[in-house]
Amino acid sequence: MNALHYGDNLDVLRGFPPECVDLVYLDPPFNSNANYNVLFKSQQGKDSQAQIEAFEDTWHWGQQAEDEYRELLRQENTDVAEMMQALRRFLGENDMMAYLTMMANRLLKLHYVLKPTGSLYLHCDPTASHYLKVVLDGVFGKENYRNEISWRRSQPKSHAKINFPNCRDVILRYSKGCIAIFNKVYGVHDPKYIETFYRYTDDNGRRYRLGDLTNPNKDRPNLTYEFLGVTRVWRWTKDRMNKAYESGLIFQSKPGAVPQCKRYLDDMEGQPITDDWDDIEHLHGSSKETLGYPTQKPLALLERIINTSSNPGDVVLDPFCGCGTALHAAQKLGRKWIGIDITHLAISLIEKRLKDAFKDELRYETHGTPKDLGGAADLARRDKYQFQWWACSLVGAQPFKGKKKGADGGIDGIIYFQDGSGTDQKIVVSVKGGENVNVAMIRDLAHVVDREKAAIGLFVTLAPPTGPMTTEAVKTGYFECERANRPFQKIQILTIEGLLAETERADYPDISGGTRTFKQAPREKGPKQKQFTLGE
Repeated sequence: MNALHYGDNLDVLRGFPPECVDLVYLDPPFNSNANYNVLFKSQQGKDSQAQIEAFEDTWHWGQQAEDEYRELLRQENTDVAEMMQALRRFLGENDMMAYLTMMANRLLKLHYVLKPTGSLYLHCDPTASHYLKVVLDGVFGKENYRNEISWRRSQPKSHAKINFPNCRDVILRYSKGCIAIFNKVYGVHDPKYIETFYRYTDDNGRRYRLGDLTNPNKDRPNLTYEFLGVTRVWRWTKDRMNKAYESGLIFQSKPGAVPQCKRYLDDMEGQPITDDWDDIEHLHGSSKETLGYPTQKPLALLERIINTSSNPGDVVLDPFCGCGTALHAAQKLGRKWIGIDITHLAISLIEKRLKDAFKDELRYETHGTPKDLGGAADLARRDKYQFQWWACSLVGAQPFKGKKKGADGGIDGIIYFQDGSGTDQKIVVSVKGGENVNVAMIRDLAHVVDREKAAIGLFVTLAPPTGPMTTEAVKTGYFECERANRPFQKIQILTIEGLLAETERADYPDISGGTRTFKQAPREKGPKQKQFTLGE
């Protein structure tokens, strides 16, 4: 079964069997927008934990980095252990070293789960690509380096007065062993190339060029014969030459001239794709694919990678799956897939994207997210922010202010909808994960709804509401909608237990189908997939 996993990918990967994945694509988060030199400054203190969250991509040297560094020194790949010690002596304790330490641990686990014929594609930018290549050489062996692919990801930008403008990402490709799945990819021919070389057109409108039929090896008696009045050492046998002539594939400009063969453009597979990928357009704000995720990659990029290094039915793994482009491409191309992310927000975005794109054709399991009230309570105790973001996903809300931590003004999530009045309406969401809730919280939410000029307020609670809370919610009144021909309660109380059991849901009219809150992925028609178990 296709699978989404919530959690730190290092912990999740520890539960995978060996050699169960055919292809790994990863686009790990990194603070590439920071000044390059800032990444090498020493961090003050040792208590900061590395956090990898959707839309936040900074890594810092702290206790987690120190712990993972010690783990690297104890694992069995001594080349990696020696290399990481050398890098630490050279770089010191800073953001770059923290990033490389955590990447090294995860790359070792990814190498472990790859099949012998598998490949790994690591997407990065020139900020750290040179260091990552050193790490990958240690993990995979320098003999298994295959390509450094350059992808033109944007229009040139940066300080053109002092630097050449930046416009490319780097994709490092490694194989597990000497024999790896590789399906050659072809692109369209350059129009100038076609005009120069395919200058002729037959009666059916097919373009062709003329090719040499003589053999450069002159010592081939079996291929030396007379054809159309010309004796040469030919490339083909006489029988094959006669068949080609009868099929109209031989051209002779005049009697006695050396015959040539017709090579038709539509018989050619195209121009072989090199390691310089400038033919895949980056995403623009107006693109139908764009979902608002800042590091989203185009489907065409992932489709090329998946088509090249896997076959239908193979397993594709993305351990930093973000908004799920690799999983979307894998589903579309008939591959099985596994995605891992450390935020509930990312998991919910991926679930929505795949359901929008594939509807009833989609079959997958989600691991690590709360399935019942006990699991929800555990998440609320461990991380209130993750709980809030997960609870927002249950009602289809986007986290307030891009889920930045801190003061929220009484708002944890936002839903936008259209009621047919011609004006976009707004719902504010307040999430409570504590053991006790009270009527004052309902009054506070009502105040926020009025302040924000919202149509409705949703009070999402882990604890059951009290009777006075329900009474107070009813007293706040209703949102009127002429199109629906009925009113909607202005303050609605929804319990986590009811949302999980699907016995409760937010009640509001929306003719936009949720597209005002999140962009909808275009509908795809993906191949049917058989179910599988990890390690199959």
